Amino acid sequence: MASAFHPLALHAANPGPMTGHGNWTYLIMGGGSAALIDAGVGRPEHLAAIAGTLAASGSTLDTLIVTHGHNDHVNGTPHLQAAYPGLSCLKYPWPEEDRKLPIMWERLADQQHVSAGATTLAVVHTPGHAPDHCALWHEASRTLFTGDLVIPGGSVVIQIARGGDMQAYLASLERLLALQPARLLPAHGPPVENPQRVLTAAIAHRLEREEQVLAALAAGHSSIAGIAESIYHGLQSALMPLARENVRAHLEKLQREGRVPGAPTDSAHD
Repeated sequence: MASAFHPLALHAANPGPMTGHGNWTYLIMGGGSAALIDAGVGRPEHLAAIAGTLAASGSTLDTLIVTHGHNDHVNGTPHLQAAYPGLSCLKYPWPEEDRKLPIMWERLADQQHVSAGATTLAVVHTPGHAPDHCALWHEASRTLFTGDLVIPGGSVVIQIARGGDMQAYLASLERLLALQPARLLPAHGPPVENPQRVLTAAIAHRLEREEQVLAALAAGHSSIAGIAESIYHGLQSALMPLARENVRAHLEKLQREGRVPGAPTDSAHD
């Protein structure tokens, strides 16, 4: 039977075109100690919510665990370090991104166990959305903190320019499925109480897009822009750059697998 485990979701107050309704961060408290999963971007409302919750529970924030180095997950770290001297900041290494912030990161490793409040979480390296992406597994309750691996009701963007890798992303989803979680706590969207269905649907969605890319190539579309327009026809223009990134990621996977002969151009015309 799953044990009681009640992390507190705190919103990072950062809605926007790339973040949707914004990020959820998760505070785990116990025994006077607390750990925060993901840093948000340093908005005053988020920092005040953290401080108020800690004060009300008599807890001290001593650990920050960042799921990956994209801005909406990591940029609040300096603000948290300033507010909580001695805060340990943990993440999986992504050297070219990690050096952009003045943080002495403690390096996470796959299958490492880290303390969080009065409990322990296991690190599950899940690259694909970002090369340093990690999920965090609370085995006793079968709860997974999934960062940006799944977005309930939406799909995850795989940006090659930001370290994305479609092949690795699909493998990471399969790895999470194998854990047989009972609950997912994503960074965007509500908790997921039917993880097998949601993870399976995420995999199926990406494989469906892959077939659409192959069909667009067979129909004579010869550019990334043309393929994206044929698949995402009618999508808001502001979101088309993200659609093109997904197409690019699918094409790179297909090329590695020897299923398409060469790379379509970035030209706007077929």
